[in-house]
Amino acid sequence: MNTVGKIAIVGAGAVGCYYGGRLAQHGQDVHFLMRSDYETVMRDGLHITSPLGDADLRVKAYQNAADIGPCDLVIIALKATSNAALLDLLPPLLHEGTHLLTLQNGLGNEEFLAHHFGSQRVLGGLCFVCINRIAAGVIHHIAQGRINLGEHLGAPGQRTHDIANALIQAGVDCVIEPSLAAARWKKLVWNIPFNGLSIAEGGIDTAAILANPRIEQRVRDLMHEIISTAQALGHSVPFELITDMIERTRTMAQYRPSSLIDFQEGREVELEPIWGETIRQAAEAQLVMSQVAALYEQLKTLTQNRAALGTRSGP
Repeated sequence: MNTVGKIAIVGAGAVGCYYGGRLAQHGQDVHFLMRSDYETVMRDGLHITSPLGDADLRVKAYQNAADIGPCDLVIIALKATSNAALLDLLPPLLHEGTHLLTLQNGLGNEEFLAHHFGSQRVLGGLCFVCINRIAAGVIHHIAQGRINLGEHLGAPGQRTHDIANALIQAGVDCVIEPSLAAARWKKLVWNIPFNGLSIAEGGIDTAAILANPRIEQRVRDLMHEIISTAQALGHSVPFELITDMIERTRTMAQYRPSSLIDFQEGREVELEPIWGETIRQAAEAQLVMSQVAALYEQLKTLTQNRAALGTRSGP
């Protein structure tokens, strides 16, 4: 078995528990930093339901990073809106050679980690997966699951291949990307329209988005603008992705994107990492993203209105 040493999972929601659970299931030394689900998981275990096989696991869970101690690999699946918390959570998990792998959405996460903890530590992974946390300690994997893995700086090296092999041995499809930046923009081609329009068009799932010709056209327009911008920035992102992603999304049935779930459950939506930072990076290169900017403004208004309603309806 390929081992990558002691692994910590920071951000034990759907993504962290699914991939960490699969690694633990297949013999890796995985330690979960848990908050809200800690007592339930310690009592009942971690449960994964999946078309690739269910798993009922007894895992190593902790409420404090200091109790885990230094690790060889830290997988970060925390929402990007909580990145400031990493300044306190990560130091107890680090030794001189610790690798940091962020599985977070949007742009700017690798740069944040590199700035605070050193660029040589940082890798990124893009998760193409339909997955939800449906109860404390219960993860429902619906479809897909590939991770596209890359280095923040430089070409893929031995550690990239070691981590990829560990994931593959755990039953996770993993592809190594020669350019992590290009891979991030490819992921935005899906995330920006589907996560955004699920909220902006009234709280609808992916099937409802694609069942409406007007909304589907808006998806296509957004995707075209994102790919055009990526290409202008020098990234190899083909227009063929539009048809490929839309057809793959049709196979997801009535899937609720993670941003919609966050919005409906009153949690902070990842507005800046997914939409805001994309627009800002384009603007720095004198590029205008009018379609994405319009969606961003819609989402800001909706989240602000939700917050105001929540404030007014309080005790």
